[in-house]
Amino acid sequence: MVRERLACYRDRARRELTAAFQEEHTAHEVAISFAIGIFVTALPTGGLGIGLFFVLVSLWSWISKPAIFASVAVLNPFVKPAVYVASFQVGGVFVHTPSLDAAESATETARVALRQLLVGNVIVAVVLAVVGYFVVFHLTTAHRKRKRGGSGSG
Repeated sequence: MVRERLACYRDRARRELTAAFQEEHTAHEVAISFAIGIFVTALPTGGLGIGLFFVLVSLWSWISKPAIFASVAVLNPFVKPAVYVASFQVGGVFVHTPSLDAAESATETARVALRQLLVGNVIVAVVLAVVGYFVVFHLTTAHRKRKRGGSGSG
């Protein structure tokens, strides 16, 4: 069951990215669109990120719709918990966390944990977006070079 769901997300991401590779957008526009999508999807938006995608796509014609929506398939419900665990760990490096004994109350502990998660989440989202940009830029240019080379021999 899980394997089938993961295959479904993988196939969806592949379809969306392939559609983006074949668009009129530049490789940079495709890659930055994907990076924006990864950044927003990695944040704890509670599903509001998809609405933001529609707003961004309607505001700026340079945004690649397939690329930005492919990010949702890449950071799917199976991957997102790992993003949050990593975010909490990364946040712990940057946010001073008092020991549980020193915490004044459960509310204070929750507040510190939430701050640690959010700080870490922004850092993880930026790193994922930067990596996503370079990967998708490379994939877009490689796909287009392969298509140009293949169309001339046929």
